[in-house]
Amino acid sequence: MTPTVSVIIPAYNHEQFVGQAIESVLQQSWEDLELLVINDGSTDRTGEVAQGYTDSRLQYFYQENQDAFNTLNRGLQLARGAFISILNSDDVYTTNRLERLIAEQKRTGAQCLFTDVIPIDEAGRVWEDPDFGWNQWHRKNREFYFSQNDLYTGFFHGNFMVTTSNLFLTREAVNRTGGFCSLRYLHDYDYIFRVMLACPEQVVYLHDEQLLMYRIHSGNTLGEAAITGREQDKEVIRKYLLQGIASECRQRAAAGADRLAELERELCEVRAALSPVPQPGIKDQARALAGAIVNRFIKR
Repeated sequence: MTPTVSVIIPAYNHEQFVGQAIESVLQQSWEDLELLVINDGSTDRTGEVAQGYTDSRLQYFYQENQDAFNTLNRGLQLARGAFISILNSDDVYTTNRLERLIAEQKRTGAQCLFTDVIPIDEAGRVWEDPDFGWNQWHRKNREFYFSQNDLYTGFFHGNFMVTTSNLFLTREAVNRTGGFCSLRYLHDYDYIFRVMLACPEQVVYLHDEQLLMYRIHSGNTLGEAAITGREQDKEVIRKYLLQGIASECRQRAAAGADRLAELERELCEVRAALSPVPQPGIKDQARALAGAIVNRFIKR
């Protein structure tokens, strides 16, 4: 019998968290589902933990490491449900998430839905401090969206969907949009733009409901991922800025956008030359801000 919902968990080296992720699916108030856990070549006990569950709705698959986007695409191919939902192996659904999203999809006819999220730490404690860097970042992105009241415009300011774990799609939306692209860190950001283009006016944001717990690893540090993630961020924004413009205007828009980016680099160089001695604390403040949001780029 075909399940209503297929939940895909791409799992990689999350032995500490994957059990919580699996249980949050198996304990959903909406029970007619299949859970596809795809172990992407984990080197820890992730596979052992996943295979310890005996629920008949859970199917376990192992593959050599192929990166998150390939794992997700395999899940899309395996999924049989009318709806497809994704959950990263360190995140957690609230118990009523699927039931609420199905009800809202039936009410609105949306092809894709996502909700607000609850940030949690390794122990599952909520990051409640409004001054915590990630909370500031997410709040600013949401406030910009509310000021514009347009999803496509809102996403240019930042990814307030936050993660692939927040995606809930109809089978038709997946067929229209296709698979995830090969961007190492921002395949979720790229995908939501493609969904909005493939299903115009059919993407719904339940902005007042927190139905997903998004795990922020406080031990994350700045590194190459922070640089690569931002480079990919620029690529995504430029690409979908142009996609949203009439074809006859794209060449001009591309030239203008590239020049603005070049001017920003030149301004940074000129300011550095004119102010060779940085003001006390500025560098530390910049690192603190970057460190607060780097989790977005290094989470699989």
